[in-house]
This record gives sequence, C-alpha cells and structure tokens, in this order.
Amino acid sequence: MRILVVTQYFWPENFRINDLCAELVLRGHDVTILTGKPNYPDGVVFGAYKNKPSEFCQYQGCEVIRVPMIARGENAIHLILNYLSFALTASLNGAFKLRKRKYDIIFVYEPSPITVGLPAIYLKILKKAPVVFWVLDLWPETLEAVGVVKSPKVLMIIGKLVSFIYNRCDLILGQSKSFINSIENYCDDKEKIRYFPSWAEDLFLSESVPTINDVAIFEDNFKVLFAGNIGESQDFPAIVKAVEILKTKKSNVKLFIVGDGRAFSWLKSQIKEKNLENYIYLLGRHPLEMMASFYASADALLVSLKENKVFAMTIPGKVQSYMAAGKPILSMVDGEGNRVIEEAKCGYTSKSGDYESLANSMMRMSRLAQENLEPLGINAKEYSLKEFDRDKLISQLEVWFLDIMENKKKELIV
Repeated sequence: MRILVVTQYFWPENFRINDLCAELVLRGHDVTILTGKPNYPDGVVFGAYKNKPSEFCQYQGCEVIRVPMIARGENAIHLILNYLSFALTASLNGAFKLRKRKYDIIFVYEPSPITVGLPAIYLKILKKAPVVFWVLDLWPETLEAVGVVKSPKVLMIIGKLVSFIYNRCDLILGQSKSFINSIENYCDDKEKIRYFPSWAEDLFLSESVPTINDVAIFEDNFKVLFAGNIGESQDFPAIVKAVEILKTKKSNVKLFIVGDGRAFSWLKSQIKEKNLENYIYLLGRHPLEMMASFYASADALLVSLKENKVFAMTIPGKVQSYMAAGKPILSMVDGEGNRVIEEAKCGYTSKSGDYESLANSMMRMSRLAQENLEPLGINAKEYSLKEFDRDKLISQLEVWFLDIMENKKKELIV
C-alpha cells in the first residue's frame, strides 16, 4: 500500500507514530510522512535539525516531507499559532510538495490538536484517498477540562470543527474504550468508529538489557522511576508532596525522573527549596533506545496525571511501555489508566492528586519481599502481550486499511 501519514509530530520527536511508520515499511508498504519541524516538547526547533535539515528527510525507509510552521514556544498564543500554522502549511505547502503523487490511504495521528485533520481532509479531496483518523486526544473536551477554553460559544465552534473532520473520515480509531462515546457525539456514522489502543515498542520486550549505573548504584534503596514529559498534566506538585512524606517517614524510596518539559525548571527549583536532593534525581532527556535500560534499573515505574475527566478516559502511553518492560507499576491517575493496572494486577493505584495514597503505595511496595514483588512485573508483561500486542494491533490496522480500500473501489464502480 502507498500510505501518507499526516502528523504534526515525528522523529526526532519521540512519539509512537515513529514506530508504527517504521513497522509499516518493514511490512512492505510505501510510507510518506507529512509533518512539521521538530520542536516538541521545549517549543524551539531542535538544534540538530536547524544545523542539518537534510539529515531528517528519511526515517527507517520512510520519506519525510516537512513543512514550515511556527514553533510551540512557551505561551498559549504561540501554541495556538503552532497548531494553526501547521494546518495551513500542511494543506498548501504540503499539497504542493506531494503533487502528482498517489496514495491508497491517508492516516492521521492526532495526540493533539484536532486541526491536524484539516490538511488530511484537503488531501483526501486532491488524492481521492480514504482517511483513517487515530484519536489520542479528545477535542473539545480536553480544552474545556484543562481550562484553556472557557467560552461555551468557542467550545461549540470547536465542536463543529471536530464534527466536520470526523464526518469526512472513513474510519476513526479511539485509543481507549472510553473514547468511543465521546467520538460518537461528533460523528454521524457510529459504524466507522473502532477501539485501537497504543502498544509498546519492541525494545521494551527484551529479556536482557544493561542497567544504568546512575540508578542501579542505589542498590540498598527502593528505586521508583518516572519517564516522559515533565509538564502540568503530570501533576508534579502532587508528586513532590508525596516525596516530602517519604522524607518525613525516612523511607528508603528514591525517585528518578527521566525526561524534560515545561515544568522541568520549576521541579528543579522545588527539589532544592524543599531539600529533596537525596530523594528526587533528575536524569534529563535520553533517547528512546535507552529507556529499556532505565526501566531495568528501577524496582517500580510511576505514572501520573492530573484530575481531569478527559485524562480519566485516557490510557497514558507510558503504561503500555511500563507493562511490556515487566515492571511493577505505581499510579496516581483516574479512570482507564487505573482500570488497566488493576485488571492486570501489576501494581498499586492511587487516584489523581492523592499524594498521600501515592506515598503510602511507594512505602508499601518498597517493603515487599522479592518473591512478592516479582509477580507484579510478570503480570504486567502477560497483560501487555494479551491486550497491547504490537504485531496483532498493526496487523489489525492493515486489515482495516485493506477493507477501506476495497469499499472505496466498490463506491467508484457504483
């Protein structure tokens, strides 16, 4: 198949769409990526890209077509301009760069914003190719829930935009079962909505990976690791409060944070202000290829999200990676995330914002004997293989692609 992937985020930015595109190429498909300039999460274009943009035109056999856009910056205005500029340049400049090319499928990756669907719909008209839209973030619900948009009129307008996009897609995929009802509110044809969760990259499935000395050296402590974006959504104020309790209790738990983001500087200042240098260790950003080693060095892995009705419908992407790594999980989330962890029997859960419960969970888990801790990791891996198997999910996606192509041919004949 000739597949055009429309995504605002792509390598060297770290998103699961990178893994999906690479796998589609390995399966014999011709994959083209239409994306922007890498600037997530810091909001500035990556230095390596600015220095040698020609080195970022190919990825694992995929051709990468990049269009100009305004970087995310550090405030709401820049973020809005970032969203709108990509939608505009991907539609116009992207269409020009892709002229005379034909595609069998247009696949849209939407962790946010919904506006990524606009260039896909425009290209659908030009290329006469069906559109498959993977929803990983709900609009307008997310904007309302986090307080970015409070005006009912603006939310209504965004809702109409969502309906416009959904109703022009041929298949809509929701990343969690809880997403389905919300998608149905904006889509006239309920039959074209499917559940399609994320998965973990193969590198997390390895049985033997080297450890990271910066973490493993603390062999007499219980090592909890958080990996990913350090932002407002992850509720680091609550995490800091949980660690303050650990300090008061003189716990042997140490928290290691791998990642970067808008809240990194704030977190660094809080660690110093509250004298938590011996309890929280900031290890910075590292490439995806190193994550399995960081996971292997820890005793348990932490996932957290703020209290939010949309977040409660989401399975945080790191949960699949944590499970595939076969490690016990500590959570401070609501809804789908906790449901999955509890169903798998692979860790201890706390509700969003409940830092006291999180602190207690950390201490309880730290006291477990190895023979009681190990089964939690085994349960995590078994559940991952059952519910989030990468090969099965991508094979299912291929089947859907073929079905849509067949339906499109029938429509043309009629």
